[in-house]
Amino acid sequence: MNRCPGLVDAGRRRFLSGAGLATAGAAVATVLPAEAKTPPSLALVKYPASRLANVKDLKVNAPLEVAYPDANAPGVLLKLGSRVPGGAGPDGDIVGFTTLCPHKGFPLAYVATDKTLNCPGHYSRFDCEKGGQQIWGQATQNLPQYALRVDDKGDIYAEGVDELIYGRLSNVL
Repeated sequence: MNRCPGLVDAGRRRFLSGAGLATAGAAVATVLPAEAKTPPSLALVKYPASRLANVKDLKVNAPLEVAYPDANAPGVLLKLGSRVPGGAGPDGDIVGFTTLCPHKGFPLAYVATDKTLNCPGHYSRFDCEKGGQQIWGQATQNLPQYALRVDDKGDIYAEGVDELIYGRLSNVL
C-alpha cells in the first residue's frame, strides 16, 4: 500500500485532545476582558416620551390607532373598562400595544368580545387584559406593551416598550 509520505497518523485520542484544546482556546479568545464590558447603566435604551392621545379620545373596548416609538411602529391604545396589570389612567384600564405580531410581523386585529389582539397570518392571539400575554399560536414572545403615563390634563404619554418590536434590532431608531 502506497501512503503519502507527508501523512501523519495522529490517532483518534490525539486528534480529539487536540480538537478539545483548540475549542477551549477559541472560547477563551472570544471572552471580553472586564474593562471592555458595557456597564448596565450605559446599555439602557432612552425612549422618547410621546403624547399619543387624551383620555377623552378613548371609548371602552374600542381601539385607537397610534404609532410608537416612531411613525413606522403601528400600535393601539385600549380602554378596557376594568383595572389591568400595566394599566394607566384614573381607572388603571388604559393599555397600549404594538400591532405587529412578534412572530412574522403581520398586522394584528382587535377582537372586542374577548379583548385580544389576533394575527391573521399564523393565528397567534394575545390577551390585552394580561399585558399582551400570548394565549395561542406561533409567536415565541408576548406582545410588546407600551409603558404609559397619564398627566393631570388626561394626556396619555408612551415612555417605553417592554419587548422588542418585530423586525427591529432596537425599538428606538
